[in-house]
Amino acid sequence: MANLKSLAKDTAIYGMSSILGKFLNYLLVPLYTASFSAESGGYGVVTHIYAFVALLQVLLIYGMETGFFRFANKKDENPTLVYSSILISIGCTSLLFLLLCLSFLTPIASTLGYADNPEFIGMMAVVLALDAFQSIPFAYLRYKQRPIKFASIKLFSIAFGIALNLFFLIACPWLHTHYPETISWFYDPAYGVGYVFVANLITSAAQMFFFIPELTGFTYRFDKELMKRIFRYSFPLLILGVVGILNQTIDKIIFPFIFPDEKEADIQLGIYGASTKIAMVMAMFTQAFRYAYEPFVFGKNKEGDNRQVYATVMKFFIIFALFGFLAVMFYIDILKYVLRDPHYWVGLKVVPIVMAAELFMGIYFNLSFWYKLIDETRWGAWFSLIGCVVIVTLNVLFVPVYGYVACAWAGLTGYALITLISYVMGQKKYPINYDLKSIGIYVLLAVVLYVLSLGFVPENIILRLLFRTALLAIYILYIVKKDLPLSQIPFLNRFIKKP
Repeated sequence: MANLKSLAKDTAIYGMSSILGKFLNYLLVPLYTASFSAESGGYGVVTHIYAFVALLQVLLIYGMETGFFRFANKKDENPTLVYSSILISIGCTSLLFLLLCLSFLTPIASTLGYADNPEFIGMMAVVLALDAFQSIPFAYLRYKQRPIKFASIKLFSIAFGIALNLFFLIACPWLHTHYPETISWFYDPAYGVGYVFVANLITSAAQMFFFIPELTGFTYRFDKELMKRIFRYSFPLLILGVVGILNQTIDKIIFPFIFPDEKEADIQLGIYGASTKIAMVMAMFTQAFRYAYEPFVFGKNKEGDNRQVYATVMKFFIIFALFGFLAVMFYIDILKYVLRDPHYWVGLKVVPIVMAAELFMGIYFNLSFWYKLIDETRWGAWFSLIGCVVIVTLNVLFVPVYGYVACAWAGLTGYALITLISYVMGQKKYPINYDLKSIGIYVLLAVVLYVLSLGFVPENIILRLLFRTALLAIYILYIVKKDLPLSQIPFLNRFIKKP
């Protein structure tokens, strides 16, 4: 129980930075959807470029985060040497990537469809190099169990980025209208979506200063033999990560190339990208859980077999992930106003599909530790490759006919399939006794409640929300009754009189 409390504490702190940060980023969704109308396709440009960014970021980190945790926690390894060697490796490869991108900027931009604005690609290349390098100091903070500093840096960077977006997309247009002479030396109203990338570049550069303590105070050493071992361990994770992120972004990357109408592709991609932001709650929870769970698992593995702990964690992950799903779907009538332009609302039909896919992604992440703990990471690469093939195939076959709806269903199908395969193989290689009966009851309850919410839809929004709130209360009461008595919650325990 102490182990779970520690994990819960760290998850709460990482979750604060992740959930609060993502919530703050919600401010950008109404800002972008108000600044770039659905018909303009401007948000489609943002969605498309950031899909490439997500993929390249995984490539530039090449599994070194997990490799760092694995080797820094080994009894016969020097954690400082592991940290130093990985920093040097990531730093060199990030610099090489940046130089190559800047040297071939024009042909790269033309290939991606941004020949008129190659600086978009240049700015994001700098951002990618900085973020890849900074991922290792962030991992070091997690290893040293310093979630407060981790969260503080994340939140500051998010707040600063939002402030810059507000400045470029709201303040500058107002100043240009009323006092043009004050900003005419740097601001061009026709540049539009380009300022999204300018804000990101400034934010990533500013974030670097926070890592000065983590980048100084020790001797930089590169152990060639150590890095060979780390790379052998991490290379399958690189394949896993690349294919994994492809599973999440490939639909957005290839959409403009497979949808028959080029202009309509930007519009649909913008609608799809904006609508999936509503499903961000599930992604926030999964990310917060991942930040705390990865160092937790490798740290506990040094103490011996903790399979029962892993089984319990899986159960509670699913319980709270289902709660997040129900909460979003029950209050979608309110959340949809995050998308300021009502023309985006047509895409809300994909939200439950995307959230279900995110749920499977979280379960798959939980399952993935069986091959990491027995150092057979190649299995993860194979699973993700299978998922990628399924997702790409379904996108190519059905996107030209059904548009972005096919993207959502392809993602759900791919992740559900590899989750099932990973579970079956994991039970053979590293069996864990998951409480499938209890998990199944929670899934069934969530499905029944969701179906009831769809079957009774009063015209009056107040009645609709009250009914759905009652359904959510049923789920919460079941959790309290079966697995989380109020007396076990430290804060509430103070107010509950024991007999």
